[in-house]
Amino acid sequence: MKLKHSIQRKWTAIIVSMIAVALLACVIINNTFLENFYLKDKQANIEKAYYALEECLLGGLGSEEVLVKLGEMSDRYVIDYLVVDSQGREMYSNSREYDRLVDVLLGHIIGFRDDNMEILKETDNYTVLINKDNRFNTNYFEIWGNLQKGNYYVLLRSPIETIKDSVAISNRFFAYVGIAVIVISSIVMWFITRRFTKPVLELAALSEQMSNLDFNAKYIRNDNDEIGVLGNSMNRLSERLEKTISELKAANNELQRDIEQKIQIDEMRKEFLANVSHELKTPIALIQGYAEGLHESINDDPESRDFYCEVIIDEAEKMSNMVKRMLDLNQIEFGQEQLQIERFDIVMLIKSVINATDIKIKQKEATVIFDMDEPVYVWADEYQIEEVVTNYISNALNHIDFEKKITVTVEKLQDESLVRVYVHNTGKNIPEEDIDKLWIKFYKVDKARTREYGGNGIGLSIVKAVMDAHNRQCGVFNTEDGVTFWFEADCKN
Repeated sequence: MKLKHSIQRKWTAIIVSMIAVALLACVIINNTFLENFYLKDKQANIEKAYYALEECLLGGLGSEEVLVKLGEMSDRYVIDYLVVDSQGREMYSNSREYDRLVDVLLGHIIGFRDDNMEILKETDNYTVLINKDNRFNTNYFEIWGNLQKGNYYVLLRSPIETIKDSVAISNRFFAYVGIAVIVISSIVMWFITRRFTKPVLELAALSEQMSNLDFNAKYIRNDNDEIGVLGNSMNRLSERLEKTISELKAANNELQRDIEQKIQIDEMRKEFLANVSHELKTPIALIQGYAEGLHESINDDPESRDFYCEVIIDEAEKMSNMVKRMLDLNQIEFGQEQLQIERFDIVMLIKSVINATDIKIKQKEATVIFDMDEPVYVWADEYQIEEVVTNYISNALNHIDFEKKITVTVEKLQDESLVRVYVHNTGKNIPEEDIDKLWIKFYKVDKARTREYGGNGIGLSIVKAVMDAHNRQCGVFNTEDGVTFWFEADCKN
């Protein structure tokens, strides 16, 4: 799932921005305060060097020992030093510009001042200042003073330009390091935030599936943090929603039936009585005629009496089956049989119906083709959908011809919200003028053939009633080699 404003991008941008701001702040602080900090530190160091030199000169050490101590001091503080006596004679120095240092020291002793000098600190024993050497355009930190009441005059100095160079180098180093840190932190934070946002994206995908009424997906991580708690809560919510939606579908179908039932109940009762009277008239007449023949002993031979009895039993059985199917149809149309909406695999249901009809298939010497194995889940009343599939396959067997082949297929429609089941049988086409009338109770296209296999024109009416109860469609169309019946069911996979 790609999001334009994802948390992963936001957090990575925020953290990287904070790092960049921190580095920029360091550069600004360097530019603003580092030089002054270095100057203060350099001033403190040069004063320490002065005290160290004073300790060497007044410590009663020999000349060799003093030179060693002064060398250590010079190396530690990176300072040039000059020590002269009261007559101006050199005692100790480490500078190649001895004459220049003497001139500078004499200038300080006689109190020479110019615009290039900046006094930083002045005490009874020494003075700290910044002095500019115009020859090389270089600023120096200097400290001069006298020891033992003028017996020694001391000058220490250190160039300041090295400090400015250090600040510039430090800023460049910060810039290079900052770029590297930003790049590396961006990559690291991208993967770190991805680790946290990946479960969130999984939960988003799970909620999307739930919004499409697909409750098979579950949050499978075993996290013990807040995201794990949310995932487990969504799993429980999914289970409850599935149950609630199942109940709502059943309640919705029941409500729609109740509304239509009040309008249609009177007409259905009249139509039912008229059709029953018409359909029962023929078998009753046959039963009555053969019963009277037996009573009056029209044929006394046993074979004729057995034939009469068989006709009476056969017609009575047909009447019983017709009445049973009419009652089933009546219950569906009047809404007396409440739908039990549930989620089931329609592929498995079709296979079970084909297996149950195996004996009749063999008797008809027919071939049934259904090669789907992958489950297809639908929402419907499983018992009534089984009745629809049974009626379609029985109808196909009763009208099969030519190659004697029945093909069952299951197809998901384009939006995958519906499943359509097709039952095709080879045989004669249905006249176009009769196609729309097939669903009418007791309607028969070929009355002679219907009578031959004991049909009563109710099976397809039951199919239509079941589909109406589910608010779904069914239909039939002719093909080049036969006839195809179909029906639809809700699918949320």
